[in-house]
Amino acid sequence: MTTSALDEPRTDGDRDEPARQTIAAGRPLTWLLLICGALGLWASFVITNDKFVLLQDKIEGKQTHFSCSLNPIISCGDVMESSQAHAFGFQNPIIGLVAYGVVVCLAMGMFAGARYKPWFWYGLQAGGLFGVGFISWLQYQTIYNIQAICLWCCLAWVVTILIFWYTAVHNIKHGLIKVPGKVREAVLEFHWVVPVLWYGVIALLILTHFWYYWKTVI
Repeated sequence: MTTSALDEPRTDGDRDEPARQTIAAGRPLTWLLLICGALGLWASFVITNDKFVLLQDKIEGKQTHFSCSLNPIISCGDVMESSQAHAFGFQNPIIGLVAYGVVVCLAMGMFAGARYKPWFWYGLQAGGLFGVGFISWLQYQTIYNIQAICLWCCLAWVVTILIFWYTAVHNIKHGLIKVPGKVREAVLEFHWVVPVLWYGVIALLILTHFWYYWKTVI
């Protein structure tokens, strides 16, 4: 049986009757969730803190300079001051502070040997689906409407894609997401292809849309 490199089998509790009704995550997947959750939490915290700094500087009449605003394209301040930065009526990173914090807590539970029922994995998958849907919208808004890129947002994009995809790989492996046998084997064997292509498409969109600027610095 093909096994994903990020979803090694766990044998703890396999002989217990309740365990057969639950599914454990492998150590690689657990580490991935922990690291991605922590990085996403860090990015969300930095963006939230920078927003407070921006508001405070406006009150005091100061000009705010962000360390991640490197040029006219890579400009966190432009993204932060856009209307898309508070799509639901509050700052987007607040969602990240909650969502990524939950992912970190779940990963710590997995390290402690927690096994979860199918509905939990479906819930994590649904959360990941919302996450990639939201960041895909933000990517479009950032590139084509705001005309600026936030590096901290890019970090959140990277980890959200990984959380979504490798949760899907886990669920496909354990039959929670039903796919044909050959598709399942391909997913488990070449699981790395999807995120690599995904990142490649995003990078290509950024490169081509802002090529008028990049060519001036090459």
